[in-house]
Amino acid sequence: MSERPNLFAGRAGVEQRYPEQFGSDWQRRGLAIATLAAMTGVFIFGVFQLEIPFSRLIPGTMQLGDFVRLMLPPDPGSWSLTLTYLHAMAETLSISFLGTLGGAVLAFPVALLAARNVVANRIIHFLSRRSLDTVRGVDTLIWALIWVSVVGLGPFAGILALMCSDFGSFGKLFSEAIETADKRPVEGVISTGGHHVHGVRFGLLPQVIPVLASQILYYFESNTRSATIIGIVGAGGIGQQLSEQIRTLEWQRVAFIIIMILITVAIIDWVSSRLRFAIIGKTAR
Repeated sequence: MSERPNLFAGRAGVEQRYPEQFGSDWQRRGLAIATLAAMTGVFIFGVFQLEIPFSRLIPGTMQLGDFVRLMLPPDPGSWSLTLTYLHAMAETLSISFLGTLGGAVLAFPVALLAARNVVANRIIHFLSRRSLDTVRGVDTLIWALIWVSVVGLGPFAGILALMCSDFGSFGKLFSEAIETADKRPVEGVISTGGHHVHGVRFGLLPQVIPVLASQILYYFESNTRSATIIGIVGAGGIGQQLSEQIRTLEWQRVAFIIIMILITVAIIDWVSSRLRFAIIGKTAR
């Protein structure tokens, strides 16, 4: 019996076995070079079109250093102001929690309508998807400005702003998670005499609930930062205090508030990540 040629004995053998991997695909390279050149051209065009003042970069960086110097050492000013900032931080957490929870509760039934494996009607599916896209297309800060104009200044406007913003995002994420669920448990429930509603309740939801809960926890963490930003436009919370101290040039107090926000976000990040891993059944590293 003749021995089979060892095509992997060296580079020549590998090239003989897989010629397409070693050949020069000039068409592919040309397309990559053209794409890179087009992106570079768009960037340069944008720089000139927007008249970006690079000459201000160095003086601006030096001025930023002056701001940092004025912030040191961080100082709340007094114990009464410290209590005020802590109360505002608690208000921010409340805005984030209620806005996230409200958005998730409102988005869940719409997400069921938007999922193809739950509702097969194309009209309902289309209207649900487009409604979520419309709400999600408006930024949280815009929602905050709208609700401040409607209900006035304060945390209620912040809660409504986060609720509207998260409604669109949760609706999309929830519907996609529902659509990717395994359909065999649903078919098993229906095959034993259950209704389609029973299949969704006992076959589909147990699969996606841990994923949905993980997404809600992540958004709670993210919305804590968002609640800080929307507070600057009058939606309550620590952002309103931060805006006031920046306006009055109290840089040491600004530094104290920023450090307090960073510590709070870090704690929430640590706690929520542990809860997410516990819900999805993994061990946090």
